[in-house]
Amino acid sequence: MSIDKQFDTIIIGAGPAGEGAAMKLAKAGQRVAVVDAQARVGGGCTHWGTIPSKALRHSIQMLADYRRNPLFAHSSGFIDADLPQLLRAADTVIADQVRTRNRFYQRNRVSILYGWASFVDPHRIEVRRPDGAIDQLTAATFVIATGSRPYHPPDVDFSNPRILDSDSILKLGHTPRSVTIYGAGVIGCEYASIMSYLNVKVNLVNTRDRLLSSLDDEITDALGYHLRDQGVVIRHDESYDQVEPDQDGVVLHCHSGKKLKTEVLLWANGRTGNTERLGLEAIDITPNTRGQLEVNESYQTAQSHIYAAGDVVGPPALASASYDQGRFVGTHIADGRCDWSLIDEFPTGIYTVPEISSVGRTERQLTASQIPYEVGQAAFKSIARAQITGHTVGMLKLLFHRDTLEILGIHCFGEQASEIIHIGQAIMSQPGRANSIEYFAHTTFNYPTMAEAYRVAALNGLNRLF
Repeated sequence: MSIDKQFDTIIIGAGPAGEGAAMKLAKAGQRVAVVDAQARVGGGCTHWGTIPSKALRHSIQMLADYRRNPLFAHSSGFIDADLPQLLRAADTVIADQVRTRNRFYQRNRVSILYGWASFVDPHRIEVRRPDGAIDQLTAATFVIATGSRPYHPPDVDFSNPRILDSDSILKLGHTPRSVTIYGAGVIGCEYASIMSYLNVKVNLVNTRDRLLSSLDDEITDALGYHLRDQGVVIRHDESYDQVEPDQDGVVLHCHSGKKLKTEVLLWANGRTGNTERLGLEAIDITPNTRGQLEVNESYQTAQSHIYAAGDVVGPPALASASYDQGRFVGTHIADGRCDWSLIDEFPTGIYTVPEISSVGRTERQLTASQIPYEVGQAAFKSIARAQITGHTVGMLKLLFHRDTLEILGIHCFGEQASEIIHIGQAIMSQPGRANSIEYFAHTTFNYPTMAEAYRVAALNGLNRLF
């Protein structure tokens, strides 16, 4: 039986963007409903994206630390774990995340409906529940926050169990002996690093001329060195002609003529917005060729009362940025405007082993813009805390203006890079002369800590000016 229900705002998708919008609107006094096609809140970030892959990476790091620690040299040869065991370590984290988010929705009196939503008209949706029942919901405004999924080119057979994407690899029931990863973006590099630490033979096929080309060259060069040191074979400037599975493996036929055969293939080249079956044709909204929605600076679609946020609108496609986009949208809906703007220079975290994190501009960008800059560096091998923990691989790099000393970019490679970056981000975001490399030179840091790398890098950079 159909049930008509009226809300102020209906949000489609319970991932970071949907949650951010829901919490903001609920606190503004709106009657809010969240509709999600999955049986649990959290979206792809919680269930098959950020949380499980980063929990897997953490388990891999712990295993690597144990093997390397001389205290356990007598037993480390007997310590081993396969991919399914390591993946199960994420189950507890996922369950905890779901419980936490359910409490958020309950505390703020946000209604949650599980089922597939599709628009009937600009102010009404149908929600088809798992049991087949259909609910009719109406609202003044809507937020589409349905996220994204791995891109599947039509000529690649993803029904074959040997051809995986970043979702299906989390269901793999064994540790493969070898893998070809097609795509060397964030996901491809992370899984190349993870698999190499499981002693899997890895081919990393990059469609560009260098790894993670939007990042600082020196940092990505270091990543390439350490991936190769772990046994990863990196193929740059390659594209595929055909993916050919057989009984004992998958052959990737490259346009260059190379043929790479491994036990499985991981496709990690691109994402597609989850906009199919939303009934967008009924409301005159047309996704682009990658299923993403075009929005204006206020995240409004072609229908001004229908907003979109998160991965479904395209880059940066980060959980942190998606949550902030959702909060921005919630503010705009509740107040009719938003007096604060999303930051342009947000940090990126790449969870390879070791990690990479960056905020601000790169040397390549500063050079192209003809900005006079200098570099301050701190090698982790000289930092006492890194020596104590054994994580001496890596560096912190500060880019700053030669004349004003303004911090222009921060780039970090090494253990805890994604945590360390926020210290610099806080100072970099300060107005005027408060954003100066001198802050780090004149600040007393706890010792021994990884934060001390900022003082070392600042002094190193200032010494280059004289």
